[in-house]
Amino acid sequence: QALLVESGGGLVQAGAPLRLSCLASGFSFSDTGMGWFRQAPGKEREFVATINWRGGGITIADRVKGRFAISRDNDKNMVYLQMNNMTPEDTAVYYCAAARGQFPSDLAINYKLWGQGTQVTVSS
Repeated sequence: QALLVESGGGLVQAGAPLRLSCLASGFSFSDTGMGWFRQAPGKEREFVATINWRGGGITIADRVKGRFAISRDNDKNMVYLQMNNMTPEDTAVYYCAAARGQFPSDLAINYKLWGQGTQVTVSS
């Protein structure tokens, strides 16, 4: 059974860093592009970052560019989202997602598998 499990969410103060992790299982992780999305209360799910199967092809959403970074460890079947200098506007449920192929995408429709999400709350 293919599965994505996020961890690392929580409550942080504005300006603090936080790193999210996503453990993949049940599919060929090293051949799959990965992404992070988020959804704030009352808003649509939005793209955050994506990375290709080899760790390149990184795209970061303009809204978080310069503060967030995505990386992966294919030996551990893990993908990470490092978030720095966080603001209350970053408060959301963050989702890890597996793409339909090797290449990354900023479109949710191009992802075949989603984690359950992890809540991130940034206090001012």
